[in-house]
Amino acid sequence: MMGGYGIIGGFGMFINLLLIGIVIYVVFKLSNGSYSIRNGGNEAINILNQRYANSKISEEEYIQKKKMLRE
Repeated sequence: MMGGYGIIGGFGMFINLLLIGIVIYVVFKLSNGSYSIRNGGNEAINILNQRYANSKISEEEYIQKKKMLRE
C-alpha cells in the first residue's frame, strides 16, 4: 500500500492545495481593498467631485450627494 499517495492520491493532494491557494487569493483580494466598501465610497466621492468640477451637477446637488455619501 502507498498510504494514499499514489497517482490518485497525489492528484487529490494537488487539488486540495490548489483550492487552499484560491481561498487565500480571494481573501487577500477582498481584504486588499479592491472590493472594499470604504474604497467604493471614496471612488463615489471622486466621481462626484469630477462631475461637479465638469459642471455636470449643480452646487446644491453636489452638497446633497456628498452628504449622503459621507453618512
